[in-house]
Amino acid sequence: MHIFEREVDGRRYRIAAQSVWDAAAGRSVARQVVLGPAGPPPTVDLGRTRTVGTRAVGDVGALVWVAEQLDLVRLINEACGDYGSKNGPSVGEMAVAVALQRACAPGPKCDLGDFLDGALPRVSCLPGSAFTGQAFHRIAQQVTDQELEAAQVAIARAAIGRFALSADVLAFDTTNFDTHIATTTPGELARRGHAKSKRSDLRGVGLGLLVSETGHVPLLYRAFGGNSSDQAVLEECLQGLSELHSALDAGEQRTSPGRRTLVRDGGFWSPQLELHLEVTGYYSLISLPLGHSAAEWALQQAAQKGAMRHLTGQYEDVRAARVRTQVGDLDRTLVVIESLTLLEGQKRGIEARLTKAKEELGRLEALVEAGRIRRASLEQRVRKALAREHLASFVVVEIGGEEQAPILSWRVDAARRRELEATRLGKRVLCTDHHTWSTERIVHAFRGQWNVEELFRRSKKGGVVPWGPSHQWADGSLRLHTFATVLGLMLVSLARIALGTDASARAMMDSLGDIRATLVRTATGAQGRRPTIPLAPELNAEQRRAARIFELDRWLPGLSSSRRRESAASGKQSPS
Repeated sequence: MHIFEREVDGRRYRIAAQSVWDAAAGRSVARQVVLGPAGPPPTVDLGRTRTVGTRAVGDVGALVWVAEQLDLVRLINEACGDYGSKNGPSVGEMAVAVALQRACAPGPKCDLGDFLDGALPRVSCLPGSAFTGQAFHRIAQQVTDQELEAAQVAIARAAIGRFALSADVLAFDTTNFDTHIATTTPGELARRGHAKSKRSDLRGVGLGLLVSETGHVPLLYRAFGGNSSDQAVLEECLQGLSELHSALDAGEQRTSPGRRTLVRDGGFWSPQLELHLEVTGYYSLISLPLGHSAAEWALQQAAQKGAMRHLTGQYEDVRAARVRTQVGDLDRTLVVIESLTLLEGQKRGIEARLTKAKEELGRLEALVEAGRIRRASLEQRVRKALAREHLASFVVVEIGGEEQAPILSWRVDAARRRELEATRLGKRVLCTDHHTWSTERIVHAFRGQWNVEELFRRSKKGGVVPWGPSHQWADGSLRLHTFATVLGLMLVSLARIALGTDASARAMMDSLGDIRATLVRTATGAQGRRPTIPLAPELNAEQRRAARIFELDRWLPGLSSSRRRESAASGKQSPS
C-alpha cells in the first residue's frame, strides 16, 4: 500500500494506492482511495464540535503491517489464482480481510464490510461494501485444497525469512470445532465424530496444526472430517510436511538441509508413521501412551533406586530417567520425566472420580441386598464405574454368587494406590530417535507441545482469533474460513514477536485495540460541509512503541506525538 498526498481543488488530501494484476487484461490496474485531508488542522469552535464515532487503528494497523511484511495478498493470489469478480476483492484480499476480522472483531461475514470501513488502516483500496458474504462464498467455491496448501507453504517460507523464526522443532496436534450444518447438507468436512465439546448433536470439523517451537507461529494446517482419526490426519500431512521442509530450508537459506524434529502427543503413535517421518526427513519426539509395552518397561526402570535424577539449568526442579532400547523394530531413546503439576492434577482427578465410584458402588450394594440386580448387569456397572482414572488398579472388587443372587464386596487398597502414585502418576514417557540430544533438550522440545494447545485455546469461542461460531454451509466455505482463521493466528503471533512483548496475545490485542481515532465534526466558520477530523488518543509508553514499530503514523498522522509534554507529565512549570 503506497500513501501520498495530492491537491484537489485547492485542498490537499492523503491518498492510498495499490497496484493489482488483471489477468484478463494482462496488465496491472491501479486502485486509489482517499484517506482524508492532509492540510493543517483548522481553527474551530470547540463549543460546536461534536463526536461522531471512532475508527480502529492499533490492532488492525499492526496486523496489516505484518501482512505487508509477508506480502500476503500477492503470495495467496499467486498460489490460488485469479479468483474473485473483476471489480471485487481477490482471494488474497478476501482471506486477509477475514483474518483481520477474526483477530480484531470476530463476527459473521455480513459484518465484514462494516468492520473494514470502521478501521483507518486498509488492506485494500476497495470499499468495504465489496467484501460481502456472497463474495466470500463465490471465491471459496473456486479455491482448491492444493492451492491453499501451496499458499500455506509460501507464507511459512516468507514468515521464516522475514521474522527469523527457529523452525528446527515443530509441534503437531489436532482439535475439532462444532458447526451448525444440517444433517441433510452434503459435505466431506462436517462429520459427526468424537467431539471434544461433547456436542454429539452437531457435525464437527477437525483442524490439525503444525507450530514453530518459538513464537507460537502456525506454519501448516490441515482441515479434515470430524470423524477422522489423528493418525490418518498426520499421514495425509506428510506430503505437505515434505514441501514445508524444503521451503523452510530455502527460507532460512540453509546450504546443507538438515532434519527437523516433529513433536506430538501419544495419540499419534504408530510404528509405520515413525518410518514415514524418517523418509520425509523428520526426527520424531512423542509421548508414548503409558499402556504401551515400551512405556511400561521404561517406568519399571525409572522406579529403580537412583534412576530418577534432577536435570540441570532451567529444569533443575524436574527429575528424569533415560534409557535406550528397541521399540519394536525401532531404535529409540526413552526419557521418563516426573511432573509435580501433572501429579497434583491427576490426584485431584482420581479423588473426584473415586468419590463418584464409591457412590455408585454403594447403590449397587443396596440393589444386591434387595435382590434387584443380576450378576451380569452388576459386573457391567462395576466395570463402568471403575473404567477411568486408574481406579481399577487400586479399588478391589469381588463379585460372587449366582446369576439371580450375586454377592458384592469392595475396598480401596491404600498400598496399591500409593504404588500407583509412585510408579505411574505424574510421569510421561518420551520416545525419540534424536539420540544425540541431551535430556534437557528433549524435555524442552516436548514442552513446546503446549504451543499448539495454546493456539487451540485462542481459536475456541471467546478467545483470540476464534474459529467459531461458524455458519458456513459448504466445504469450500469451511476450507477458506479455516485458512483465514489460521492466517489470523499467524498474524497475531508475528505481531507479538515484532513487538517483543512478554504479555499474552489477548493482553497485547486489547492494548492495541485501545488505540482508536475519535472522529469529531467541527465548525470552522467557513462555508461548506463541516469537516470530520480524526483525533489521536493519549498513548502509554507501550502503545507509543507499538505505533512506531507498526508505522501507525501513516494511517493517523501525529499519532506518535499524542503524548503529554514531559514538563506537564512531571508536574514542573516553566519559569515566568
